[in-house]
Amino acid sequence: MSVTLDDIRAARIRLAPLLSPTPLRTYRELDDAVGHGIRLHVKHENFNPTGSFKVRNGLAFMTALPDEARARGVVAATRGNHGLGVAYAGRAFGVRTTVCVPVGNNPEKNAGMRALGARLIEEGRDYDESVQVADRIVTEEGATLAHSTNNPHVIAGAGTLSLEVIEQEPQIDAMVISIGGGSQAVGALTVFAGLKPDAKVYGVQAVGASAAHEGWHARKPVQTDRADTFADGLATRSTYEMTFPTLLDGLADFITVTDAEIADAMRMLLRTTHSMVEPAGAAGLAGLRKLAPNLEGKRVGIVLSGANVDSSTLQRVLSGQL
Repeated sequence: MSVTLDDIRAARIRLAPLLSPTPLRTYRELDDAVGHGIRLHVKHENFNPTGSFKVRNGLAFMTALPDEARARGVVAATRGNHGLGVAYAGRAFGVRTTVCVPVGNNPEKNAGMRALGARLIEEGRDYDESVQVADRIVTEEGATLAHSTNNPHVIAGAGTLSLEVIEQEPQIDAMVISIGGGSQAVGALTVFAGLKPDAKVYGVQAVGASAAHEGWHARKPVQTDRADTFADGLATRSTYEMTFPTLLDGLADFITVTDAEIADAMRMLLRTTHSMVEPAGAAGLAGLRKLAPNLEGKRVGIVLSGANVDSSTLQRVLSGQL
């Protein structure tokens, strides 16, 4: 594995003065909607500062960064939540941050990153091209790259949420986790391998951005030409060297869901939990609804990984246009 349970525990110690644990809640109405006797446990990462689990990743990265690297500044590529996490951590520690986003990125996430003091560079057609822009900043300015996936401290930060889950519900049987780069799922696999090896982790991707799903089933890395989904947190076109091997070895199953299924899960979550969830944050529930017959009577965790849906997308979801 790219990180160890000790790495995740060390990240939690560093994050403890900066972040409070997020709630793990149950909702009878949601259980009834999913059916099959499943007892659903909802991890509310959408209640974090910046509205996403990615604040864990940003803070875990920044707190592990040597002083000399902090002085040179940090650069990240993102569709939003990773950049918000890095910008939040940069403001907390007085580190200059640059965030690269694709042209036409979520305007409300862009505004949030600027409000946290980040310099925003809008260039490229998608996340993968924004990574290339960030690499250029590393070369030109000597900044340190805070990659959203290929960094052990980032993955360890993501793992802290699963460490909380297993402490909040020691009898958890499985988690169904949406996958973009895979830090969240790898964190869960690492925690479960060390503390509850009988628990299973299932992966979910969007049909239009399914590189990791295709690679998992083909048993080899895959890169696609497009990432076509309204779930911007899942809009990646490739597998990643620090997460794909663990996903390949550890996931119990890996499925895809359509944008329509994600939108329906968003509506269901708003109705039953009364909290805001962005498309990537609802993909776990969309996947669980497909996997439910195989999880009869189990205690299953899902992660509401973020709340940062822009107002126009939310209006389309609520009006049934998606």
